[in-house]
Amino acid sequence: MNEIPTTHHPESSPPSALRWLILGLLFAISVVTYIDRVNISVTARQMMPALGITEQEMGFVFSAFVVGYALFQIPGGWLSDRWGIRIVLMIALIWWSCFTAWTAVAATSFLATPLGVVGALACVRFFLGVGEAAALPTFNRAVTDWLPSHERGLGIGIAIGGIGIGAAITPPLTAWVMVNYGWQTAFYLSSALGFGLAAVWWFLAADRPTSHRWHTHHETEAPRLPAPTKQPSIPWKVLRHTPSVWWLVLSYGCLGYVAYVYMSWFYLYLVNERGFTILNGGLFAAAPFLAILVSCPLGGWVTDRLAMKYGVTRGRQIVGMTGMGLAAGSIALGANAESPYLAIASLSLGAGWLYFTVGAYWSSTSDLSPAHAGSLSGLMNMGANIGGSISPTFTPWLAQQWGWSASLSVAAVMTLIGGIMWLGIHPGDGLAKDETAV
Repeated sequence: MNEIPTTHHPESSPPSALRWLILGLLFAISVVTYIDRVNISVTARQMMPALGITEQEMGFVFSAFVVGYALFQIPGGWLSDRWGIRIVLMIALIWWSCFTAWTAVAATSFLATPLGVVGALACVRFFLGVGEAAALPTFNRAVTDWLPSHERGLGIGIAIGGIGIGAAITPPLTAWVMVNYGWQTAFYLSSALGFGLAAVWWFLAADRPTSHRWHTHHETEAPRLPAPTKQPSIPWKVLRHTPSVWWLVLSYGCLGYVAYVYMSWFYLYLVNERGFTILNGGLFAAAPFLAILVSCPLGGWVTDRLAMKYGVTRGRQIVGMTGMGLAAGSIALGANAESPYLAIASLSLGAGWLYFTVGAYWSSTSDLSPAHAGSLSGLMNMGANIGGSISPTFTPWLAQQWGWSASLSVAAVMTLIGGIMWLGIHPGDGLAKDETAV
């Protein structure tokens, strides 16, 4: 069952300073991606009355982003496998920064005439999702090429961990900007961040260690290996016959359902259900994402250590099942807590345990197929965003029918199911058979 080597050539290990530079840039891009997707969950407080949008309609706008994001995960990962991380991330940053700015004027743009206000907003957010879809699969491609296998869990944990600080600072800062300068300004400022980071990334990044400008002056420190040959096409037949791939997709879909509850509705849940003010709600809404900032790289480090001690499959499974199980319990406790502060603490801990598993998920795709790390992780993340496309609309509907306790309890059950699915995930076995036979 072990995967036959492909045309992918691992690079020699680059100097640690260079690896940390790339990880730092990926972390910064991760911060911006989540500023651009979370800010609308805060500005919705003013957008809905200003534009005459109901909660259900705003949920539709939230879901439109996730649909675009989900559909273009695989193309985004494939592009990073084929074109390299440098140009793909630069184009993606510019693309989604344009649509972030467009969100501020979508309701009065030319799209509003044929589509209406809600349709125009949904269209713009859909294309914003298309751009951001390339980000995380490209991160995984970068980590696979820049880090040795025993550091990939930590590497992807650090890169994706940027969502913690991005999503943590967004509610209070966006709330402050919205109160003082209007909700449109929040979109313009976050768009400017993206354009600036695109220029920094293009100037400092490289596809692989041996193609970085550093090597032109330090050739003796790390010997040059043959450049990777053209990547083979995505082995769909092999993926279809590898059960671990589909258990990964389904399990990560459960995680995605819950993650988008936090990103779409946690702030409004605190303000509308728990009675916090707009500004205080923005401060407390940062708590789950601060937990993610710590837990995401920590979980990646733990899964790397366990994989070295017990083997790849067991090391990934321990982190995946433990994290999802503890997240389910924490979310269930927070959903039914009478004290708003206990609810915040428990739900924040739930988010932390949820993202404790991220390093195990993403490094498993590299374990299964290093040559197709971008494409395979895109497939997995598509599963997360199919789940995520449901929860922004389904969550308020459940809350309207049976209350927020029931709605959040459903999220806890989804988390538990995702944890149980780890029993079917065996990344140490590789793909089902030789990819080159397809």
